[in-house]
Amino acid sequence: MLNRRSLLLSGAAALAPFAAVAQRRPAVHPGAGHGRTAPAGPPTNPADTPLGPVDTQAKWAIIVDDNSGATLLSKDPDVRMAPSSLTKLMTAYIIFGMLKAGRIEATQSLQVSEKAWRMGGSKMFVPYPGSVTVEDLIRGMITQSGNDACIVLAEGTAGSEEEFVALMNQKARQLGLADTNFRNSTGWPEPDHYMSCRDIAVLAHHLIADFPDDYHYFGERSFKYNNIDQPNRNPLVQKGLADGLKTGHTEDGGYGECASSLRSGRRVILVLNGMASMHQRAEESARLMDWAFNSFEDVTLFSANDAVDRAPVWLGDQASVPLVGGKDLQVTMPRQWKSKAQISVQYDAPIRAPVARGTQLGKLVVSGQGVPGMEVPLLAGTDVGKLGLPGRAIAVLAHYVTGS
Repeated sequence: MLNRRSLLLSGAAALAPFAAVAQRRPAVHPGAGHGRTAPAGPPTNPADTPLGPVDTQAKWAIIVDDNSGATLLSKDPDVRMAPSSLTKLMTAYIIFGMLKAGRIEATQSLQVSEKAWRMGGSKMFVPYPGSVTVEDLIRGMITQSGNDACIVLAEGTAGSEEEFVALMNQKARQLGLADTNFRNSTGWPEPDHYMSCRDIAVLAHHLIADFPDDYHYFGERSFKYNNIDQPNRNPLVQKGLADGLKTGHTEDGGYGECASSLRSGRRVILVLNGMASMHQRAEESARLMDWAFNSFEDVTLFSANDAVDRAPVWLGDQASVPLVGGKDLQVTMPRQWKSKAQISVQYDAPIRAPVARGTQLGKLVVSGQGVPGMEVPLLAGTDVGKLGLPGRAIAVLAHYVTGS
């Protein structure tokens, strides 16, 4: 029979982790077909959250709890849009990877081409003819959003921007960015150059996790080069509300923001795009980042080897077997979650011996009104052997005599 046991736990569960959400296909959206970017414009619908609809001026948005992978807010997160200078997050990822692999050194200098020097848009004002160190180029690319810095890095490390872009697209596939395609290293408007908010959030997660020693570049509030001091364009970094990552702006994409903040051990990643002004971007980013921290909390339901329950074993050399999760289960819950959710353990009982440790025996189920559902496999926490023949005979006899 099916044995259901309710635990003394309640609350909203975390949503799909990065590894799962990165494979979702693009949502249907007017003006955003396959391989086309959707133009920026005023918001027409609120964002979805576990707490219900939330208004935002962003046209596309996602907020993710980086600890648990829970999606806290989403608004057309899989639509392919113009990422503008948020493209530079992938340029940075490729460069950080080269530094980590020893292919380049932070102190080495790269030659400036006429193409890089003439590049329009935001600039760090590289000299031509001349050369710039890799570290200065990284700071110019991130803090000053220098398109010229991106070109120098791309040409100096891959031979040409086209070859560097091929590396960017290859890495996008490796990271599971299903709604991303790059045509340049800067985010300069170009047909078939697109990302989705979800892909940007996944990329931000990997930048933080894969390159902890380089992530500090995203938190610099200003950088002076060529006697020109420029502030970081990220409003949350300037206000001390985030430790990275990047902003962007083009006519097609509107004003965009990718930010991450760590507060009391909990990290949140926010991606917004399609806003109408720098002021709106600053206000929305700060408001929604605070909302994410104030409305949710991370909860550890159990640790890897905690016995969530014990299941009876039929004809085993032990009367029961502990049911464990096999890994720490940390989920993101709305505040006051204890009054909203039920968590139960489900398994077929009794379990027949023998039982091998690690075998899935049941599941933990999270449910409740307004609570996103979640099922977690429960495993045997130890081996349970069969009783010997005399023991089995006694157990069977006792069953028929007592009915237990």
